[in-house]
Amino acid sequence: MTATDPSKNSLQLTADGQLRHFLTLDGLNRALLTEILDTADSFIEVGERSIKKVPLLRGRTVVNLFFESSTRTRSTFELAAKRLSADVLNLDINTSATSKGESLSDTLLNLEAMASDMFVVRHSQSGAPHFIAESVTPGVAIINAGDGRHAHPTQAMLDMLTIRQHKGGFEGLKVAIVGDVLHSRVARSQIRALNELGAAEVRVIAPATLLPRDVESLGCTVEYDMTRGMKDLDVVIMLRLQKERMEGALLPSEREFYRLYGLNQEKLALAHPECIVMHPGPINRGVEIESAVADGPQSVILNQVTNGIAIRMAVMSMAMGGQMAERSRKLAGRAQG
Repeated sequence: MTATDPSKNSLQLTADGQLRHFLTLDGLNRALLTEILDTADSFIEVGERSIKKVPLLRGRTVVNLFFESSTRTRSTFELAAKRLSADVLNLDINTSATSKGESLSDTLLNLEAMASDMFVVRHSQSGAPHFIAESVTPGVAIINAGDGRHAHPTQAMLDMLTIRQHKGGFEGLKVAIVGDVLHSRVARSQIRALNELGAAEVRVIAPATLLPRDVESLGCTVEYDMTRGMKDLDVVIMLRLQKERMEGALLPSEREFYRLYGLNQEKLALAHPECIVMHPGPINRGVEIESAVADGPQSVILNQVTNGIAIRMAVMSMAMGGQMAERSRKLAGRAQG
């Protein structure tokens, strides 16, 4: 499968359009996103086996580089790599050489010299995984586990897998993303994926203070009133209020936010009767969502957690396959030269 225009996406893709890094959903077309979903589907049953392993990354070394804490995301990447039979190193940034004055580039080059094959990178600075893939260690597969406000492509793809499982596809779906869109890298990736996969409508529902200025240019409509925004929805994705990223008084209070934008049973009743409820986690109950909804029959939040491992297995195996193909191509070129 290839992207829409491989020349524009040469950093993420090999010459024949295979993934070799997974940095963003920008530039990846429906065929490639569908391939990721299909590959993930094939890995779901691995988690149901008594021995939860396949040998696709046997002998490969995966390094988790989390410059920003996230127990849930790091754990699912670690489980995904181990289920692919990779050796996994979790680098503690707080005690690593980078905390002792060594530059990020030197740390990464040293890890590459130890024959590392893949870096899973989470960083507070937008563009950090792209910089690493382009300028520091292009021969190591880079997976973006979330960078600043820019992107969180694996979270978006596990959400797409969950939607497809429950809705059968994306055509005709009305989807809303509710809450702190301004600080959410997940929302940006979700909007991109939903549009590329053919959703009929993508709405964002939030107060003006929690929306980026250019949000409509991402490919969505804006609704400030949740009562109107919930009408006829097939999928509602609640976002976490990222208080640690907020500067200044963006909200009058959490209580007021919940009154206006928190998802309770009354607001959910305005959507389609078979509307599913999603949340990337961790959930702030009573702030973003009512417990009766989060734990209710329309919630698929725990399915998202399960699908996170399968999606990460898919992109890790596909990116490693692309890196191996690229190395083989370069070696063949040198032999011919």
